[in-house]
Amino acid sequence: MSMQRVQKLFDLGGRSVLVTGGSRGLGLQMARAMGEAGASVMLVARKADELEQAALALRADGIDAHWTLADCAQEEQIGGLVQTALQTLGAVDILINNAGVGWRAPAQDHPVAAWDKVMNLNVRGYFLLSQLVARRSMIPRAQGRIINVASIAGLNGNPPYRQTLAYNTSKSAVIGFTRTLAAEWGRHGITVNAICPGIFMTRMASGLASTLTAEWIAERVPMGRIGDDEDLKGAALLFASRAGQHITGQCLAVDGGMSSVLGV
Repeated sequence: MSMQRVQKLFDLGGRSVLVTGGSRGLGLQMARAMGEAGASVMLVARKADELEQAALALRADGIDAHWTLADCAQEEQIGGLVQTALQTLGAVDILINNAGVGWRAPAQDHPVAAWDKVMNLNVRGYFLLSQLVARRSMIPRAQGRIINVASIAGLNGNPPYRQTLAYNTSKSAVIGFTRTLAAEWGRHGITVNAICPGIFMTRMASGLASTLTAEWIAERVPMGRIGDDEDLKGAALLFASRAGQHITGQCLAVDGGMSSVLGV
C-alpha cells in the first residue's frame, strides 16, 4: 500500500456531500469545510431564500454549491430529496445529518406534540435519510461517510434550569444510532460518526439558552469561549475524508472542554 501525503488524505476533490440544515449555522460551516476541501456540496433546508443566499456565498468563494428544499421530518419528502441529490451530484459520498430542532419546557409540562416534533426531525429524519442514501448510493458502491450531528447535551443530563428534555433525549438517541449503524454498515465500507458540539451561538442555541449570556457560558468552558465559525470544520473534515477512513462509531465532542466539567 502506497503512502499518501497528509494533504491528500484530507482532499475531497471529486467527492459529493449532502448537508441537511445546511443554509446557516453549523450546517453551513461544515458545508463550507467540505467545499474548501474540494467537494461538491448540496444544501438542504426548508427556506428557499436562506438556501439561495448560502449557496451564493459558497459559490463566491469558488465552491461548487447547490441547494434543494426539503423538510427532513416529513417521510414523503425524503425520496424526492435523495433523487434530486443523485441527479445533481451523481452520487452522495458524504451525508451530514445536521437538521435539528429544540424545545424548552419543564418535563412535567412538556407538550407531547413538541416531543414528537423534536424526535421526528432529530432522530427519525436521520434514520430515514441515512437509510435511503445508503441504499441508493453508498451500499452499491461499497463506500460512504455519514456524519451525524449530536450534541454534548446527549452525553449528560442538564442542570434543572435548561429544561430541554426532548432535545437531550434526541441527541442521546443520535449517539446510539451512530454507534449501532457503524457496527452494521462497516462491512459495506461506510463509516458512521457523530460530532457533539458544545455551545455555538446559532439561532437554535440562542433560543435554548435565552436566559444565559455568552459571557456566563464562556466563563464555564475550560477554553474560555463558545464555539465560532471555524471550530467544527476540522472534525467534520476528518470524518469525511480518507484521513478518517479507519474511524467509525465514534462521538467527538467539540466544546472547548465543556463536557469534561461537571455541573455546566
